[in-house]
Amino acid sequence: MNAWELMRARHAVRSYVNHPIEAEKVAALQQAIEDVNREAGLHIQLFTEEPEAFNANAAHYGQFSGCRNYLAMVGPKDADEAIGYYGEKLVLLAQELGLNTCWVALTFRKNAVTVDIAPEEKLHVVIALGYGETQGVQHKSKAASAVSNLSDSSPQWFRDGVEAALLAPTAINQQKFSFTQNGRRVKARTKLTFYGRMDLGIAKYHFELGAGKENFDWA
Repeated sequence: MNAWELMRARHAVRSYVNHPIEAEKVAALQQAIEDVNREAGLHIQLFTEEPEAFNANAAHYGQFSGCRNYLAMVGPKDADEAIGYYGEKLVLLAQELGLNTCWVALTFRKNAVTVDIAPEEKLHVVIALGYGETQGVQHKSKAASAVSNLSDSSPQWFRDGVEAALLAPTAINQQKFSFTQNGRRVKARTKLTFYGRMDLGIAKYHFELGAGKENFDWA
């Protein structure tokens, strides 16, 4: 699958079947996590066959069921945007591997996540991971004009970037981000919501995939 197919196919999935992730897929995720941590200075960790965070033995915990695998998104306390950007990179890799995912901020047992956290770090969120009971559903999206200064004279790469950003997951599907194009320069902004900076990182990663990093520079 190409990047567009992955972005369009990825939907939040909260119910998972009891099927372990194959060793070769775990290895691919682990390698990608090592690369991301080294590049971004993060401390993301993968947990497999660990049911306690979502209490998978119970019928339902929060809005989740059957989740036994997740990414613990650990990094410096001010790394919200990087967590979003690189976390979404891992989410789309998981999609490419045939797995389903969901960004999770609150509905997990934080005290049950046996994660390694340095004093200057924190656990920002987790990303549920595994084989979903379904492939999820597409949520309603804002118009491109509501999140950008798109006009009739906008270059195609900017149109594509905005379209890709609108496929990005955000907290409560709010899509509080915006993109402003001026020549080759693009300014990305977000409203000051609780997970706004993380959502912006996710949206920026999508924008880059759609627009092509060679076509523009971040302002």
